[in-house]
Amino acid sequence: MSESQTATKPVGGLALAVVYVTTLFFIWALVTNLLDPLLKTMKTVFTLTPVQANLTGFAFFIAYGVMSLPSAAFLSKLGYANSVMVGLAGIVIGCFMAIAAAHMHVYTIFLIALFVMASGVTLLQVAANPLIASMGKPEDSAFRLNLSQSFNSLGAACGLFFGAKFLLNGEIFDKDVVITDVMREEALGFVSNVYLAIGCALVAFILAIYLVRHKITAAAPKTGKLVLPFVALTSKWANLGSLGIFLYVGAEVAISLNLLLFLEQKNILNIEAQSAGQLTTFYMLFAMIGRFTGSALLRFIKDYYLLTFVALGAIALSLVVILTKDLVPSQPTGMLNVVLTSVPLTTGLIPAAAALLIGLFNSIMFPTIFTLTLQRSSAPTSATSGLLCMAIVGGAFLPLAFAKIQEMTGSMSLGFIAPLLCYVYVLWFAIAAKKAPTHAIEEGVSTGH
Repeated sequence: MSESQTATKPVGGLALAVVYVTTLFFIWALVTNLLDPLLKTMKTVFTLTPVQANLTGFAFFIAYGVMSLPSAAFLSKLGYANSVMVGLAGIVIGCFMAIAAAHMHVYTIFLIALFVMASGVTLLQVAANPLIASMGKPEDSAFRLNLSQSFNSLGAACGLFFGAKFLLNGEIFDKDVVITDVMREEALGFVSNVYLAIGCALVAFILAIYLVRHKITAAAPKTGKLVLPFVALTSKWANLGSLGIFLYVGAEVAISLNLLLFLEQKNILNIEAQSAGQLTTFYMLFAMIGRFTGSALLRFIKDYYLLTFVALGAIALSLVVILTKDLVPSQPTGMLNVVLTSVPLTTGLIPAAAALLIGLFNSIMFPTIFTLTLQRSSAPTSATSGLLCMAIVGGAFLPLAFAKIQEMTGSMSLGFIAPLLCYVYVLWFAIAAKKAPTHAIEEGVSTGH
């Protein structure tokens, strides 16, 4: 059965499709957020500068710029179920390339492996975001996408926690240690084990998707006609929304990739890498809490009002981090148990808590910008989705801007200037979206009404 032949969406098929699509959100978040502890591993094993270490994020997120529009064309022609399976297969191939890179001790091959993984994730994102947004009433699309993104945040938190636990394990991460070849071998062995487990699990999930592909197809928007993704460039709101996604994702990734290194600094918390890595889990746990809460609030509050509020919150917290750059932490008066780890009671907790809490205000930005754009774009949904997902390439460039500011100023706190400017644009976008005409999310849209 082809997706172009599907005219109805059976209730049973719709419910099952929602479960599988939500699982996809969890999977790609877990894979993506392994980047944060992986950056620390690569920086330590290969003795990299801040900019060189942030190439892990660049290699991953540049795939969105290269692969999103081809993914949109693939989706429009071959459908949602096929796109999901091919996307998952791309992640599996990337995982096994990462294992080969670990055995060969070649950083460049790691970067290529991350690009391949991200190419698979890109296809999943292009398919899954409009799929979940279209499963029900148009006015509830932001609610559904935020709910699925809540599980995305859960996957992100799991990626950060398990990455810190299994990738940052070993003597090589002890402070002031003299690194040996044996330590490097051990650290890269942990990398191999993590990606082997992910690759094998995804092979099994691809089989599960294949067995229910017809039910996913029945729940998906109709496709079957090739749509040239460049048509989205003709839509004002597709372009404005894409810039919003570019800057938001760039801000989130810039903070996330550097958060571990920020927290472990002597002038912040002065803790071990593994403890800092486990503490970064709160960044995504806060995002998960924010998305579940935001999903509920969107039942009563207009999406553009809520986006305005969270943008203001992210701006305020970024300013706290920047303005405390010269803070000299007080001597610790004890240890604070925060479930996942323990942190010293010191004034360094002020910028640390501000950086972590940005995750709470990041929470609804991506899905809300996404649906606000789909509802206002005059281009077909698959083309708009492709352009929006291409904009995720912001995650490749903003971390480099963050790292460059850090290198130029000698302050990681001042690196937060880069995400601060991004949140200012998100604030403007939320205000502008209030007055724009809207329409239902569907493939054949040509004008708003």
